[in-house]
Formats: sequence, C-alpha cells, structure tokens
Amino acid sequence: MAAGSTEDAGRPLVIALVVDTAGNEGNGTSNSALQYAKELRRQGHTVRLVGIGSPEYPIRVRHIPLVSWIAAKQQMQFAQPDRAMFRKAFEGADVVHVYLPFKYGRMAVRTAHEMGIPATAGFHLQPENVLYSAGPLRYIPGASAFIYWLFDRMLYRHIRHIHTPSHMIAAQLRAHGYRQRLHVISNGYSPRFTAKQQREPGSPSPRPFRIVTSGRLASEKDHVTLIRAVALSRHAEDIELSICGTGPLQHELRRMAAQLLPGRWSIGFHDNAQMPAFLRSCDLLVHPSIVDIESLSVLEGMASGLVPVIARSTQSAAGQFALCDHSLFEAQDPAMLAQRIDWWIDHPDELSRWGAIYAEHTREEYSIESCVRKFVAMEREAIADFDGRL
Repeated sequence: MAAGSTEDAGRPLVIALVVDTAGNEGNGTSNSALQYAKELRRQGHTVRLVGIGSPEYPIRVRHIPLVSWIAAKQQMQFAQPDRAMFRKAFEGADVVHVYLPFKYGRMAVRTAHEMGIPATAGFHLQPENVLYSAGPLRYIPGASAFIYWLFDRMLYRHIRHIHTPSHMIAAQLRAHGYRQRLHVISNGYSPRFTAKQQREPGSPSPRPFRIVTSGRLASEKDHVTLIRAVALSRHAEDIELSICGTGPLQHELRRMAAQLLPGRWSIGFHDNAQMPAFLRSCDLLVHPSIVDIESLSVLEGMASGLVPVIARSTQSAAGQFALCDHSLFEAQDPAMLAQRIDWWIDHPDELSRWGAIYAEHTREEYSIESCVRKFVAMEREAIADFDGRL
C-alpha cells in the first residue's frame, strides 16, 4: 500500500470502488460509479470495481425478505459481504471508496482498515427516498432524522471524508450532526451527452412538442404532477410525453396517462445507450421530483441542450440547476407547471436561446472530467491524513 507522502502526491492512484450494484446503468448510484470508474481510468488511475455485476471482482446478491423485492422494482440489489473478495480487491490499493451504508459497505470499510488502507464514502442514498419507498412510515415524526442517525452509526462515523453530490445534502448532514469532512462534488455527466442543434430564430414550436422526464417510477419522483400538468396545458393535444424509467408505479401511471392525456405518450424503460440521441430529439425536460440528492437525469438533459423545468422542493437539490424563473415551479403544483410548459411552447426563440445557455453552463460546471479531478483530490487528502484508526 502506498503512503500519502508529498513526493508521490501527483502519481496515479489505485482506487477500489465498492458499490452494491456495479453493473446496472439504469440504477443512479451504479451509473455514477461506472462513469467515475471510466473517467478515473482515462485520467491514468487504476480502478477496481467491486460489486454485483463486476467482471473482475463479482459479488453475490444478498436476498433480504420483502426489502429485496421492493428494491428490485427500482433496479437496486443488495450485495453479500465477502471478506475474501474484499481482501483480494484491496491488496495494494491506495484507498477504498464505498457508495452505500449497508452491511456490505460496512464490511468493506472494516476490511480496508484492518489492511491499513484508508476508506472514504459517498452519501448517495437520501433518507427521504428510503421513507417514500416505505409507504406510511414516512409520516412517523422523526423518521427521517432517525435514518440519518442510523446511517451515521452504520458507516459514516468510521469515515473522515464523505463525498456529497450537492450542497443541499451536505447541509442536511450538518443539520443532523455529521462532523466529518464533507466534499461537495457533482456526480457529473458522461461526455456521451452532447448538445443538439438549436432551431433558427423565428421557427415555430415543433409539433408534436416532445416533453421528456427520466427517473424511477416511484411516488417521490411525482410523475403524477407532470401528467396532470400536461393535461392542463393549453397545448395538451400537441404534446408528446415520454416518462423514461421503471418502478412500482408503472401500471398506475399508464392508467392515469390513458385517462387524462389527449396526445401521444409513453411510459417505461429506455436503454441507457440510446438516451443521448433520444434526449436530443426532445424539446423540453421536466423534472417534477420532490426528493433528490442531485439528479443526474437533469444534468444529462441540460448537456443535451434541453431547457429544464424543475420542481422547487426543500428535499431536492435539482432546483440548483435552474438559471431562470421559467425553469422552476413549486413542487406538486400541476397548474403552475402547466403554465411553465405553455410559456416555453409559446416562446420558441427563448427555448432555443436558453437551451444553448444550459448546454454551455453544464459543460463548464459539471463535466465528468472536472468532477473526477475533485474526487481524486479528496482521495489524496484521505490518504494523507489516514492514521490507521477505525
């Protein structure tokens, strides 16, 4: 294992990325890990991806009654802790980075420390997301605060450096008593997502006008508000709505769309490899989610040259991406969202102008290259101040 001495401060690192589901681009956390791994390698570092679906360090699925069934509907699996595989993957590594605070991640950190290797962790699972999946449990007073405490006790108290994808979630951690060093670094977006050609000034709005949203089909993503808003739009008959994702509410959302929408619509899974071209074929991105640590789908849409219309929610960081008032609406307010949609349809020149602005802003602020460089700086800091204590 290498030490964090000053003379090797700029050398390539050997980094083990430990994520429960390592081979599923449809899962947000897994997708982020895969993108970071690819860019880390491009920048000259050695990456050992450890998890379910990893070709080099595969981990078995851990089945938890009922919980695994619910998680599978959202393209998430739990990994079975495997100390022998951890020791194999961590041998000679400079640092281990863990993505989730479950039993698998806890054992990874414990094994790394036993081997004298520093460990860092990301905070990618928002407790509010857990509660929305738990149905009526989210209404129990203090439930969210308890999960923040539980995650800290399970994993993060044994970590000095935590990667947080947004300032919003960093503030939540501070408010819930986390005292670790927090590194606010975006998950970034893949360079596969490039801006579309914007329409010439004076061109009318396209017919059909294609609106897209992407995310798990779960209650906290609030696709219900989007469907109602499209139904309320003055241009409803000219709108083609695409809701990209899978999840437990798929059948319910399809029934609702069939009842309310006069125009064309589709709800379901879209292959990740096809998403860049698909986004460039669309006209407006709507993100109605109530709960978000960051929202990779918004970044990908903006990078593709789409103007976003984002729900303003105290539990979502996605609102930070809005660059103008017409890109925000109050969460769970379909009438206000319908007004925003109509405004962009009625102002095609502004739609094209702001689409170019959003694409350029995203390239400058959220490229995966710059995000990974900040991540590596965090890892070097963790290596330098590691003293071997749990």
